[in-house]
Amino acid sequence: MSYREKKNRIEYMVTCVGDFAHAHKMTPADAFSFLQKFKGLDFLSDCYDVEHSQSIDTAVDDLSEVCMRNGGVFA
Repeated sequence: MSYREKKNRIEYMVTCVGDFAHAHKMTPADAFSFLQKFKGLDFLSDCYDVEHSQSIDTAVDDLSEVCMRNGGVFA
């Protein structure tokens, strides 16, 4: 994987974490921990090729669903 590709993936994941945090009224640090605990970050990494071609809102919805399927509960 090229440097540019790695950079794009990291920027995409940071954006998704930030938007996920905003959507669920969490701090970015709490959102990162939540996504890590409930497999959201694994999902983003594994499904990057498909997810990055969709809207960030769709990615946030997909992340929410993945986390709920893995035991995550939103307040």
